Amino acid sequence: MPKMGVRGMDSTGEIYICATPIGNLEDITLRALKTLRQVDLIACEDTRRTRRLLDRFNIHTRTISYHEHNERSRVKQLVQLAKQGKRIAVVSDAGTPGIADPGFTLVRAAVAEGIKVSVLPGPSALVAALSVSGLPTDRFTFYGFLPRDRLERRRVLTELGSRPETLIVYEAPHRLRDTAHDLADLMAERTVIVARELTKHHEGVLRTTAVALPEKVAELERKGSLKGEFTLVVEGGATAVNSRASLDIRRHVQYFEDLGLDRKQAMKAVAKERGMSKRDIYKALQEISK
Repeated sequence: MPKMGVRGMDSTGEIYICATPIGNLEDITLRALKTLRQVDLIACEDTRRTRRLLDRFNIHTRTISYHEHNERSRVKQLVQLAKQGKRIAVVSDAGTPGIADPGFTLVRAAVAEGIKVSVLPGPSALVAALSVSGLPTDRFTFYGFLPRDRLERRRVLTELGSRPETLIVYEAPHRLRDTAHDLADLMAERTVIVARELTKHHEGVLRTTAVALPEKVAELERKGSLKGEFTLVVEGGATAVNSRASLDIRRHVQYFEDLGLDRKQAMKAVAKERGMSKRDIYKALQEISK
């Protein structure tokens, strides 16, 4: 007996951009489960990884690989299947397809062919990290993965660092150390949130400053925790100064100490943000303590 379409008996093809959990499998939505059961085909970034999700919820829909290495040929195939009336769900290994993952090319091709594309919203690492960062969420820039080449990465960070809004990037564990040093050089006093393995058993959210980040990353490495997926949320250029302008000097220094800087580093950071000398900051603290 043929499957009934997700929206009923309509026989026209459709592509569903389906978000899947970034860690905890219980974050899958009821709508996503229903769709994954009823479509004709599931296009997966990694069929083995998706199969673990499908097995967890007893879903037996046929799967096909769709990743960056076969994207060009697979897009043509999937579009053709949709034109023939097939309903296709697209999933990535984790999160929302098309966001730093395959999906964009297929959506563009489907739209060009007049194929209906529907979205099943759900988990996204960038939104999850931003929501727990404590940094402004009304405006932000998401860059995705930073360039691997050091000079190009520093050029990109310099350009992004001039922007006023919160910055979000993804980074691989083996490149996190180099990126930490670049951030320390280019955005020293900025607050940085390192979100690791969100929603998973070893989830961690580290709050520090860019200048202290290399040591924090080294500490993670010593503990054997430099593994998994990392999302970095960095304070925007304007926010870095404006959000602390109303603090008195003692609280301003304490802010940086709470983020992992020692007293001298904290005083230096405050002096830079206030346009004062480190000696003046020291004198002000002495007066306050009296």
